[in-house]
Amino acid sequence: MLDTTRTKPRVASAAPHPLDPLTAEEITAACALVRAAAASSENCRFPMVRLEEPTKQELAAGVDLPRRAFVLTLEVVSGESVEHIVDLGQREIVARKVVPNREAPYGQPPVMLEEFFKCEAVVKADSGWRAAMHRRGLTDKDIGLVQVDPFSSGFFDMEFERGARIVRAVSYFREHPQDNGYAHPIEGVVAVVDLIGGRVIDLTDEDPIVPIPRKKRNYGAHETKNPRTDIKPLHIEQPEGASFRVDGWKVDWQKWSFRVGFTPREGLVLHQFAYQDGERKRSLIHRASVTEMVVPYADPTANHFWKSAFDAGEYGLGMLANALELGCDCLGNIHYFDVPAADSKGEPYLMQNAICMHEEDCGIAWKHYEFRNGLFEVRRSRRLVISFFATVGNYDYGFYWYLYQDGTIQLETKLTGIIQTAAVQPGATYKWGGMVDDNLGGPTHQHFFNVRLHMDLDGGGNTVSEHDFVPRPWGADNPHGNVFDTTTRVLSRERDAAAIANGETGRFWKISNPNQTNSVGSAPAYKLVVNPSPLMLAQEGSYVRKRGGFATKHVWVTAFDRSEKYASGDYPNVHAGGDGLPRYAAQNRNIENADIVVWHSFGHTHVCKPEDFPIMPVEYAGFVLKPTGFFAANAAGDIPPDRNSRSVRAGDREDAGGGACCRGS
Repeated sequence: MLDTTRTKPRVASAAPHPLDPLTAEEITAACALVRAAAASSENCRFPMVRLEEPTKQELAAGVDLPRRAFVLTLEVVSGESVEHIVDLGQREIVARKVVPNREAPYGQPPVMLEEFFKCEAVVKADSGWRAAMHRRGLTDKDIGLVQVDPFSSGFFDMEFERGARIVRAVSYFREHPQDNGYAHPIEGVVAVVDLIGGRVIDLTDEDPIVPIPRKKRNYGAHETKNPRTDIKPLHIEQPEGASFRVDGWKVDWQKWSFRVGFTPREGLVLHQFAYQDGERKRSLIHRASVTEMVVPYADPTANHFWKSAFDAGEYGLGMLANALELGCDCLGNIHYFDVPAADSKGEPYLMQNAICMHEEDCGIAWKHYEFRNGLFEVRRSRRLVISFFATVGNYDYGFYWYLYQDGTIQLETKLTGIIQTAAVQPGATYKWGGMVDDNLGGPTHQHFFNVRLHMDLDGGGNTVSEHDFVPRPWGADNPHGNVFDTTTRVLSRERDAAAIANGETGRFWKISNPNQTNSVGSAPAYKLVVNPSPLMLAQEGSYVRKRGGFATKHVWVTAFDRSEKYASGDYPNVHAGGDGLPRYAAQNRNIENADIVVWHSFGHTHVCKPEDFPIMPVEYAGFVLKPTGFFAANAAGDIPPDRNSRSVRAGDREDAGGGACCRGS
């Protein structure tokens, strides 16, 4: 689904915190002010409305901060786009900037939901496209059921792309509205739609015609003929309730505290991570979010070469958030956050159950059995999960932040949904990916995410260093050949910091506060643990590489600048490239003992296989931040022993009983 359950938002009761998302009343007020100042209120659309957040420095000053809204408008007749900053207390527009989207390198606001439907209507009314459908054996009745997918167009410096608000559209055959259209791609037909002019401005209709695959591959529960019958219930219970406390958008869980936020582009945002360490409440990260992702395809043919969706910047992960289902998406004792949002006409609505939060067991936290004296100690790990899911066309992406009792932070992305497909001539083998069914291929592609971490480790300035494990040469100080060293490279300037992971040397990065000293005389730090992850494989000089330059390195570090919010730049839609992280880092600012932002790119290269269709099993990608010299000891050492009283031997029906897990002798 493309949108969430939409209801009339509730009235806010208390004055919002400076980092709280905009309330429904604030959305209404901001959009009304902007609409009243527009050249045409009827033609004014709102691709993005969000809080204009105060900076870390402004928050630390402790003064009353104005509540401000960032309002992006699009005039749907002229195509002009304007950024507005609205002071909600003063009820006035305090800044206005026309987006230079007609000038190189161009760039457009994200595609709005109403434009998805507009695109389909424009395509189906086009005589050339209808003729292409007829050439493939479809009748006018068939055409009514054809699924038309608007797809962000990419950029290749074609004349009709420059300064234009366009999408490319591909089509899929269906016999019924609930059929899985991706089983029936209509190959060789691509329509380019001018969303402002409301017409098809370019049409590809290739020869020879590739027959439409007709084998049904539906996946609804009502179409599953032989569901499993041997699955016993598995219940997750917390009879005394959850351990976390929620006050509006603020959360406290054991020693953790943080604030929840949400934007139309990024979706879930987490602010002001802190951990209670004895008498000290220690800050860790000021702001964390996934600001961009890109999915470039490796098929050079007409239907696929241009596909490289920037799902955050071109659509908005937050705008496409799911309404999560209790007992399905989220198990256990769940707290949901409903998020006020603005539709394309600037009207507020409530995204119900957009964010899910719960606790879950996560195996063993620590354990030791001392056979000499019989001392047995084991503690189970529990983690707090804060998550949301976004559906972007065919793919579904879950973003799961995990907080652990020992101070570890993890982000895990879950990739599922339906792969893009390509029709293949009977008897032929698909060249550009893997065969997934008869006459049906799945193009090889990559998924890249980029997380932005505005660090605040123990407050003050932070420094990033890069470390590798290297073998020490044979010699007097390594007579047995078993010694290896850890190298350290302090990253002083932005150009020093753009780096690639190296599994062979176990490369990792430490974020430290050089102004503080830990229990062993070093700087307290957190370690960025990078999982095995590809980089962009598109050739140097290709447009997708220029546009998705953030995916050419695993790690970037930049000096904080409030205008540098997104890994791909502000407007990647129909953008020629060169914006975002490569541009930010080219300034080569100081990043040592400074207010820094750590950016991490990670992802997955997907060679499609039959098991990925009709629905792809979840793939995982992500990273971990672990304390390293931040605490004086294992921060989870004070977890009390506890035996789960509902655990039984398989087949037994009696409880195992309560009590502690540690039993010394």
